[in-house]
Amino acid sequence: MSQNSKREAWLSRKKRVRRKIRGTSDRPRLAVYRSGKHIYAQLIDDIQGLTLAAASSCEKDFAAQSKSGESTRGSNIQGASLVGKLLGERAKTRGVEQAVFDRNGFLYHGRVRALADAVRETGVKF
Repeated sequence: MSQNSKREAWLSRKKRVRRKIRGTSDRPRLAVYRSGKHIYAQLIDDIQGLTLAAASSCEKDFAAQSKSGESTRGSNIQGASLVGKLLGERAKTRGVEQAVFDRNGFLYHGRVRALADAVRETGVKF
């Protein structure tokens, strides 16, 4: 499979998911993006066009917490769960109790699942 057809397949999955999901201020959309080295997540209010909270494996907070523990990177499950915990804590400070999960065309498996489980552990429901 060529790179273009892989990308086109991912974009079509992404569009299919986004047709069904809308984030509001009461239930923002939790969007996840994963690359080869990092993972990113943010809570988005689609009606107002605002990002309420965000976390990624590129941040200083992630680096500070990952140094205290094992070797965690954004490209492994431990790093994804750490990003999920950061996002969950930030969501709680913003008063977000519920969210709509947008896996962004990625399989609900591995790093995406670890991030979602970590956000759930902090008390955000979706």
